[in-house]
Amino acid sequence: MTDEPLRSGVDHYLASLRNERRLSPHTASNYGRDLASLLDYCKSQGISDWQQLDPQHIRMFAAREHRRGLAPRSIQRRLSACRGLFRYLLREGELQRDPTGDVQAPKARKRLPTPLDADTMARLLEFRGDDSLGVRDKAIMELLYSSGLRLSELLGLDLLDLDLRDRTVRVVGKGNKTRIVPVGRQAITALQRWIAERTTLAAVGEHALFVGVSGTRLGPRIVQRRIARWARLQGLPEHVHPHMFRHSFASHLLESSQDLRAVQELLGHVNISTTQVYTHLDFQHLARIYDAAHPRARRKRAVPGPAADSSSETS
Repeated sequence: MTDEPLRSGVDHYLASLRNERRLSPHTASNYGRDLASLLDYCKSQGISDWQQLDPQHIRMFAAREHRRGLAPRSIQRRLSACRGLFRYLLREGELQRDPTGDVQAPKARKRLPTPLDADTMARLLEFRGDDSLGVRDKAIMELLYSSGLRLSELLGLDLLDLDLRDRTVRVVGKGNKTRIVPVGRQAITALQRWIAERTTLAAVGEHALFVGVSGTRLGPRIVQRRIARWARLQGLPEHVHPHMFRHSFASHLLESSQDLRAVQELLGHVNISTTQVYTHLDFQHLARIYDAAHPRARRKRAVPGPAADSSSETS
């Protein structure tokens, strides 16, 4: 018995990913590793032809990966690679039905966003910035935290999107949907400093609000590196990335206002279920409120001594 027909199918599928879908070598390599695990499973089960595979085999394959310690997200990715392969084999006529059709991947634990607490955020933003790049970085970070912008939204801003007098910014979010978001006082101050400095960097005719040393619109990698650099300089122990400002904005605003709908509007979420993830972040704050306010949770006041106690009793 040989597994050559199986290996040939995988090789042709990976070649189609590289040549037709133009996947990066890194992504194609990940697919290759996932499908190598499937080939290894088929060999262990004596399967030498794709037609022999059925849904029970795929469930057993997923269970084996779980027993080997693979995380649910990794098993999901592995099954996704299998589905892609089987769709390809169906098109090529090497399969009559998709054996992953009704196989459910294990549910991964939902990753909660990681915000910075208010004190840590204040510590991060307390620098002033002594040159043009520092002034720009300060304005970027203040705006990210003030208005809860995605990095792509911030980098897409033009000068005309910012209204300093009205203290608002016009943002084009996911699905090309526009929203108007308020800008806080400290962010306005930082932006005013940056706009005065911007002329020393910006190329003639460049409309982008934030530009780099080339004079053109800033790219995401530069912002990521600059924010991580400032976090190190400010002595923060954790790695800080741009999306943490959005998480912090949402969790701090929700903690103060308890208005989930307002936070949803400001973040530009279509579904409130997306915003509800921040209610989990706020659990400890809510627990403190409960302990302080609920009649069954409040600490009892000091109990009077026995004499006072007996005299105050009523029948």
